[in-house]
Amino acid sequence: MSSTSTREPSLLQALVPLLFLSAALAGAVYLYGDNASYGANQISLLLAGGIAALVGLRNGMRWEDLQESLVQGVSLAVVPIFILMAVGALIGTWILSGTVPTLIVYGMQLLHPSFFYPAACLICAIVALAIGSSWTVAGTLGVALIGVAQGLDMSPAITAGAVISGAYFGDKMSPLSDTTNIAPAAAGSELFEHIRHMVWTTGPSIVIALIAFTVIGLGGGGRMDGGDAFGDLPVLLDAQFDLGLHLLIPMLVVFVLAMRRFPAYPTILIGALLGAVFAVVFQPEVVIGLAGNEALSRPMALLSGAWTALFDGFKADTGNAAVDDLLSRGGMISMLNTIWLIVCAMAFGAMMEKAGLLERMIRSVLKAARSTGSLIAATLGTAVGANAIAADQYMAIVLTGRLYRPEYEQRGLAPVNLSRALEDGGTITSPLVPWNTCGAYMAGTLGVATLDYLPYAFFNLASPLVALVLAYAGFKILRLRPADPVTAPRA
Repeated sequence: MSSTSTREPSLLQALVPLLFLSAALAGAVYLYGDNASYGANQISLLLAGGIAALVGLRNGMRWEDLQESLVQGVSLAVVPIFILMAVGALIGTWILSGTVPTLIVYGMQLLHPSFFYPAACLICAIVALAIGSSWTVAGTLGVALIGVAQGLDMSPAITAGAVISGAYFGDKMSPLSDTTNIAPAAAGSELFEHIRHMVWTTGPSIVIALIAFTVIGLGGGGRMDGGDAFGDLPVLLDAQFDLGLHLLIPMLVVFVLAMRRFPAYPTILIGALLGAVFAVVFQPEVVIGLAGNEALSRPMALLSGAWTALFDGFKADTGNAAVDDLLSRGGMISMLNTIWLIVCAMAFGAMMEKAGLLERMIRSVLKAARSTGSLIAATLGTAVGANAIAADQYMAIVLTGRLYRPEYEQRGLAPVNLSRALEDGGTITSPLVPWNTCGAYMAGTLGVATLDYLPYAFFNLASPLVALVLAYAGFKILRLRPADPVTAPRA
């Protein structure tokens, strides 16, 4: 911290960068539509961060301190960035190895269009509950389910909503999840008490989501033959790849490592490298074809093809443009735009926090939150807003928990009320913000724009609303017992 005297920002100063960002993002969408995330949004975030920095300078802060916070803020995204690159490599090698094509073919055989959406949601929920990672589920099963959806002539946007709904339900309720551990630590509650308390909001929310997906599925819109574009998808995949259940071993290895709480980055990278090995062993001709260099010897062509899949993804040439578009995916290079978006978003969030603008806004909110219901509503709103401003779910959880925890203690509210609100507002809504690390990850991994899948992420939309209803109804709002410690985390 600098020893230079600084002035406290006014509420108007705190709002100026947000107002500018809102106008800039709206302008970007108007001018560029779905392509706004390919540069326009990044410029909006950087300019808004610059305005926040100017406010800090105006109030007496030194540029050196702001720059240091910028470095620290962006450093929080380093691990997600490496995970993103590993997922890009994994998608490329798993298509090349036949793992994703195998999942697509078997999925088309087993999942009927009428129950595809709720089944996709349930499958992702179960696996995420077991491994505690929504990102891993989306990067593996999610990618395959998007392919199955297109093969069945189903909506990729609705499928992405189902994948994200299930993945985040399982992640939120799993004791293996990092956010499920961070939230009670930030609030001062106990892990399993926190999970039990979340049942009252997550239970109704996942039921609402499954009902919605079932209604949509029963309403039609899918075909077992895949429609005109994908009617011959199983035949094309079987002709290009040597398919079989043995090709699912890389996915099994990833899930086992995740269940054993192996770190996410090496887990996914191991899965990507294992996919490359399986491609060389079981799809050698496809690998050589991807290398595209007849001058190379066979061993070097195999190395080149597998290497290419890691950094540049897979390029299909089946003669069917729709199928080629479906399979031509992956590679670390495919994630670079998403990484650019995350870095710019984290820079904006760092400037807002360092300049004291976030804390200033939250203090104003707390003054208006007089009842218990309004306090929990303010917590939910702050966590959602922090997802948009700080662009990271961990920041949203920790920052909101740090700022609201004394108020909950002062009002005699049990810490589980705060930890549940942190998850309902912070964890669950993170994939709904296009420039948040989670929103950018899901869009980049599933190949569906955040604003396209947002209306169908029913669980993520319902959870904060259910929490809001329970808060104002006073249902399952626990009070502190005399013996409850309130000064240190118990997780």
